[in-house]
Amino acid sequence: MKHVLITGGAGFIGSNVALALLEKGVEVTVLDNLSPQIHGDNPDETSPLYCSIKDRVNFIKGSVTSRNDWMKALEGVDAVLHLAAETGTGQSMYEIEKYVNVNIGGTAIMLDILTNEKTGVKRVAVAESRAIYGEGRYWSEDLQQFVYPDERPDETMSKGDFEVKYPGCDKPLQLVGTTEDSLIHPGSVYGITKQVQGQLVHMVCRSIGIESVSFRYQNVYGPGQSLSNPYTGILSIFSTRIKNGNGINIFEDGRETRDFVYIDDVVAATVLGLTVQGISGHAFNVGTGVATDVLTVANTLKKHYGVDVPVVVSGNYRLGDIRHNFADIEKARTLLGFEPAWSFEAGIKKFAEWVDGQPVQQDKYESSIEEMKRKGLYK
Repeated sequence: MKHVLITGGAGFIGSNVALALLEKGVEVTVLDNLSPQIHGDNPDETSPLYCSIKDRVNFIKGSVTSRNDWMKALEGVDAVLHLAAETGTGQSMYEIEKYVNVNIGGTAIMLDILTNEKTGVKRVAVAESRAIYGEGRYWSEDLQQFVYPDERPDETMSKGDFEVKYPGCDKPLQLVGTTEDSLIHPGSVYGITKQVQGQLVHMVCRSIGIESVSFRYQNVYGPGQSLSNPYTGILSIFSTRIKNGNGINIFEDGRETRDFVYIDDVVAATVLGLTVQGISGHAFNVGTGVATDVLTVANTLKKHYGVDVPVVVSGNYRLGDIRHNFADIEKARTLLGFEPAWSFEAGIKKFAEWVDGQPVQQDKYESSIEEMKRKGLYK
């Protein structure tokens, strides 16, 4: 691996992977559209992520929906890390055409070029997401088997009943780690597009003799992530709320859980996925294997910032949100040699220290909620 193309390489994960590859002597080309939602209106002044890589990589400002931009970006590269995508489960439920065009359409253009044009690409790695699983994996004592509950209906959540149910199960379901061979049943447009991205890459690359790898990233966080994007990353959303002295509205009962994985661990796993041999065709969960509830996240951030804002467990909810999901990472341990080095406690401390050194961003959370209310997705 001498020359890697990273689409979305000015983003949070992409820029950090680019810097790690540069340290290994790898040439890096970045294709990124510098979306204002992530980088602001003047990226040279408002995007530390972009500034960290712009003079060190071959930078192409362009879109993965442009065949010409793809053709230019693929020149001379021997591997592709395809991260460029529209992200955010809530926003995907009403910007459907945009998410499908960018995430699926952009991937299709890349694969069409790799199939019909002569390139030097030998491996394609693509970002899937934990969102492809939808609700997590559970053990049913009643059925003595693993089960995968469907999306929780509005009629039960409106009564304050947020736990998942499964037909034929009277005893509470036991949450377990989601493995890569678990049922794929995404509950959002975003999740569907990430599922299709992975399927397309693995199927087409196999047919044309190019190696393929996919990463099912959990909830990635750390220094450098956008503090102004109100649609992705509850740690950044909560942090911006706290720094503005605004209260935090905890959805449901605050006991919903996610697997929060620190950016350095994500970079390590991604670089392994680009370099380790004998893993073509595999998808890998990238997380910590630990579930952390949202109420714990909010209270931990308050403690680190030393700002006492109200934390209200409101019972509000978003249709399509999952209740629980955390990764089983045994496959990444075994085949990649990946072992997360950062606990949630250590990672959130480092993240909070970084946030303390940043300008306080405008809090756009309320406007994002109003938009979801207008679409009937927020209750």
